[in-house]
Amino acid sequence: MTDFLWGGASAANQVEGAYLTDGRGLSNIDLLPHGEDRLAIASGRMPYQEAGPDAFYPSHEAIDFYNHYKEDVALMAELGLNAYRFSIAWSRIYPTGLENEPNEAGLAFYEQLIDELLNYGIEPIVTICHFDVPKGLMDAFGSWRSREMIAQYEKYAVTLFERFKSKVKYWISFNEINMILHKPFTGAGLTIADDENRMQVIYQAAHYEMVASALITKRLHAIDPQAKLGAMLAAGDYYPYSANPEDVRVAQRANQENNFFLDIQGRGEYPRWTEHYFASEGIVLDRSEADFNLLKEYTCDFISFSYYASRASKADTTGVDTNTGNAAGGVVNPYLKRSEWGWMIDPLGLRIVMNSIWDRYQKPLMLVENGLGAKDLVTVDGKIHDDYRIAYLQEHLDVIEETMAEDGIPLLGYTMWSVIDLVSSSSGQMSKRYGFIYVDRDDAGQGSMRRLKKDSFHWFKTYLEEKGLKAK
Repeated sequence: MTDFLWGGASAANQVEGAYLTDGRGLSNIDLLPHGEDRLAIASGRMPYQEAGPDAFYPSHEAIDFYNHYKEDVALMAELGLNAYRFSIAWSRIYPTGLENEPNEAGLAFYEQLIDELLNYGIEPIVTICHFDVPKGLMDAFGSWRSREMIAQYEKYAVTLFERFKSKVKYWISFNEINMILHKPFTGAGLTIADDENRMQVIYQAAHYEMVASALITKRLHAIDPQAKLGAMLAAGDYYPYSANPEDVRVAQRANQENNFFLDIQGRGEYPRWTEHYFASEGIVLDRSEADFNLLKEYTCDFISFSYYASRASKADTTGVDTNTGNAAGGVVNPYLKRSEWGWMIDPLGLRIVMNSIWDRYQKPLMLVENGLGAKDLVTVDGKIHDDYRIAYLQEHLDVIEETMAEDGIPLLGYTMWSVIDLVSSSSGQMSKRYGFIYVDRDDAGQGSMRRLKKDSFHWFKTYLEEKGLKAK
């Protein structure tokens, strides 16, 4: 598997910091505070407030990757990675989103990062929009409520394609595009009033995003024919809680809703069930014949996905634990272990979801997020013994090998979440750690930013060496 992409992943708003440095503007994630209001704002149910003097906004400094990227890339190379999935901050390239010309300082930063990766033989996998909408576009258009966003996104993406032509082979249009259903502000910068038709707003925004993704697929193929454009889903099949047909139907419906995005991006057509659903919910979308033609002709080149856990669905949730810790909802599966944050741990579910995605779409797959959020303790001698993370990852990697070998599923690569500790997207915490590399920073934003290698770093380095990959 030496031609396999073995890597780690991160997102600009969770690692970079330097949130107003070198001309960068504000984005939606910059407006998510640490604390009890975070979830209400993320779900689009509470209007955001601009940064106030008494609030703490974790993304503003994050782990300061912006000023530590050379050190961090060197650690990735020492680990033995041959790929790194990261995102570009839209507001670092177009500070408000409305500018006619890009911010050269922002482009220069990412060019330096990409060149640093390539110098170490690390393949850049770039997410164009990872929960990142410039505030200027939110103010001007209500974010993805407006068709105008398609042209703004096209301008932004084409700027990246032209600047990084031949340097980046793999692009991802939107991170976990289905999260717009659960956290519309986080996913797409949407705030939805109580008296609005919530699903009308969400599905309209989703349509514009998918049209934009098809459009930039067309543009990428013209600008750099060797490059590929992928869709991305927050994946995890919904299991029926029991063999009760009502539970089976609820799970089936949840899976249909989750697959909605890939049905369009992978097949180029709206699934038939949406016709009745939209009518019953009073949803009337702005969709044109040109939109449908674009979606049909320019489907995604590959499907990338995150997998942390499976989900379970039950028709009657009375007396059943629904605290799954996960934005995708569902109920607690009594057959599975759980993480410190309540997420189900289901390695076999990864094999199930890989098969279900492949059987449905038959496009190359890439697993671009998989990991365990946990509290890590630094010992007096500076060690981090994260055997729990090693166990989680080993079980999932074993399943990947079995699925590829026994089921014949073509997987292009695996980039775990995340190669280095970062600010949690869901909770805004640093204490919910995912990385092979520890960063000395706490939930209050205090710490030296010192990087330390965890036991999992040394374990994965050995694992990759056994796969034939050697650190450069």
